[in-house]
Amino acid sequence: MDINNRETITQILDECHTIAVVGLSSDARRPSNGVAGYMKRAGYRVIAVNPNETEIFGNKSYASLADVPDKVDLVDIFRRSDEAGHAVDEAIAIGAKGVWLQEGVIDHAAAQRAQQAGLLVVMDRCWLKEHMRR
Repeated sequence: MDINNRETITQILDECHTIAVVGLSSDARRPSNGVAGYMKRAGYRVIAVNPNETEIFGNKSYASLADVPDKVDLVDIFRRSDEAGHAVDEAIAIGAKGVWLQEGVIDHAAAQRAQQAGLLVVMDRCWLKEHMRR
């Protein structure tokens, strides 16, 4: 399946209801906070993954994806491009259905690893913008 095709984006938006947001910040001025807040308001379950936070949106923040005790459908990555590969590898390891590298986050090698592992992949797109386009 191709990265960023409309079918992949639609499948993720329709089927991935529990979303771990890697790099989610409690700072309301940060894009990760705005996008994740929108996800919650749209009815998705948001799990914060950030070792520098203890709680976001009234829920526990986890240091890594491996620490999340629940099944994660989608890993949404708000990290610098050079740090995204680690989150993708963790997403593969926990059996996530897909990875979404946010707008400006580009790691072709990591995206290829995710695809080869059978994950749905979106890269360099904003989850919120894509959800609003529906």
